[in-house]
Amino acid sequence: MTDHPDAGEHETRRAWDLASRKYTRAYTEFLDLARTTELAAAEVEILAPILGRPDQLVVHPQSGHGVDDAALVRLGASRVIGVDYTHRVAVSAHRRAAELGLPCHYVTGSVPDVPLLSGCADLVYTGKGALIWLADIHGWAREMARLLRPGGHLFVFEAHPLVPLWAWDTDEARARPDRSYFAGSHINDTFPARGAVEHQHRLSEVVMAVLGAGFTLAHLAEHPEPFWQPEGTEAAAWDGRLPNSYSLLAQRPPAEAPAGT
Repeated sequence: MTDHPDAGEHETRRAWDLASRKYTRAYTEFLDLARTTELAAAEVEILAPILGRPDQLVVHPQSGHGVDDAALVRLGASRVIGVDYTHRVAVSAHRRAAELGLPCHYVTGSVPDVPLLSGCADLVYTGKGALIWLADIHGWAREMARLLRPGGHLFVFEAHPLVPLWAWDTDEARARPDRSYFAGSHINDTFPARGAVEHQHRLSEVVMAVLGAGFTLAHLAEHPEPFWQPEGTEAAAWDGRLPNSYSLLAQRPPAEAPAGT
């Protein structure tokens, strides 16, 4: 088993560039998804009480196709700004949002070093295959804190860190013999990101990074449902007995009132 803590950035960007072409190639398909797709039930339960207030800005780093951004608007977000490091993806998502009349806008940028002002967001929404592309989880957490205004929230809905270990066998849930929960990374061997380096951040690492960035933890739950299943595949690891996703909500502490008030 080979660990790749600092390697593979070029290969990852190449794999993502190839995979992301589907967002323009299948433009109409993703347009239809943006019209109707809703967030997962676990997401709605946590976000519905937070969204719906006037002038709320949601920032979505690593926003990809933007389908979730349309769902966030339907759930109550006033505006969404998506950030993706592939220009083609950002342009495609922006075009879909404009066609649907949604208050979603997209910029090209990487994480960390998101090209947005500090304290601009009421909610940072991220996940669904995002954190695996980040080598520095602590730098990510600090950047999410920078983007949020005091009192703002960070929400993560992500694949459980154990997911890379699950084999896709249909008869019985098995762990892959070629991977370890404690490895720093592994090579993706499935479509659409085949050949890319995925970073493995244990759940404890993500939580400690969030706490270390000054957040207070409001919610953490593990879920048996995967957020993504290849079409036509039914693995025993998805039968409800194993963790396949998790949700996390954290808050940047509100600003302290001036002395004497």
